[in-house]
Amino acid sequence: MMAKEDIQRTLKTHGNIMKADGLDDAIIGVATRPNMEDVLAYDVDKIIDILIERDGMTEEEAYDFYGYNIASAWVGDTTPVFIERNEYFVQEIKDNA
Repeated sequence: MMAKEDIQRTLKTHGNIMKADGLDDAIIGVATRPNMEDVLAYDVDKIIDILIERDGMTEEEAYDFYGYNIASAWVGDTTPVFIERNEYFVQEIKDNA
């Protein structure tokens, strides 16, 4: 998670960067993309936790809400990226590289 001061500095530095409302605690950094503007990167697991704790959703409701309302939302070239930390998948990639 990025500190509030780091988030504010990033938003000022990167101008048009988009932020997902109410999900600051899930920000894990800034993603740099070739020939495109930088975007905020969010941890999906942390988003799900926020939706469960803050909004009282079940895990299934949180995943449904995330998939439909957050991950699927395109708000232009500065739409944030959402990172799924899948340890098993990462290990499979390393083992088969």
